[in-house]
Amino acid sequence: MARTTPHDHPLTHAPAPLYWRVAARMADELRHGTVAPGDRLPGERQLAGRFGVSRETVRQALEVLRRDGLVATDRRGSHVTLPGPPAGSPASLAFPVGARASEPGTGDRATVAWEAPPPEHATALGLGPGRATLVHRYLSATPDGSGRRTAVTSFSPVALAEVEELARYRDRADGAACAQLRRAYDWMRSAGLALHHRDTITRLADTPAVRVTRRVHDQYARPLEITDLVVDARGDALVYEFTLPAAG
Repeated sequence: MARTTPHDHPLTHAPAPLYWRVAARMADELRHGTVAPGDRLPGERQLAGRFGVSRETVRQALEVLRRDGLVATDRRGSHVTLPGPPAGSPASLAFPVGARASEPGTGDRATVAWEAPPPEHATALGLGPGRATLVHRYLSATPDGSGRRTAVTSFSPVALAEVEELARYRDRADGAACAQLRRAYDWMRSAGLALHHRDTITRLADTPAVRVTRRVHDQYARPLEITDLVVDARGDALVYEFTLPAAG
């Protein structure tokens, strides 16, 4: 009778199950900060589309991550349990770009409207002509009227579909009532969206003003919002602060 060795076993060189491979890819992305610690992961349907597998495979992969202590699941979904700064920490981006302080000042006003965005915003967000979305307007000025800042933000259908807190504003977006969305980026992160932003600063010709255009997309390169901020630059300054985690 022929002897068998461990190397002769038919399963020795069998590839790892699909859900193990998906779990390994998800774990690698989590360790690289694709989703911030404490934030929710995208839903099973989105993860299935992201990795090109079935929802059942995603469930099995999440179970592996739970056993390894990388994620935890409650009634709101699965969230990352890796150590690191949680959403809402001082490293969070301020909304809108150019907002002066953590609390609204006496010269600040913000409103939302459900309307067709500016044409350049519609193009950036992939909206068809005349299609409405949530549009946020911000105005700020110092007590003496100087240092005026105006910002217009348009949110994408993806942001409104994924972020419950933003979607709630549709029914009250009359363009008149006060609507402070200063935690918008925290809401996006809590919905499992990793935020990537690109800020472009240009000087407006023949004026002392500058324009800052911010485009934000998620980990799947889907646009989330675009903001145009115009700042009266006379005697004023824009401050950008970034916090990067230590390596390892």
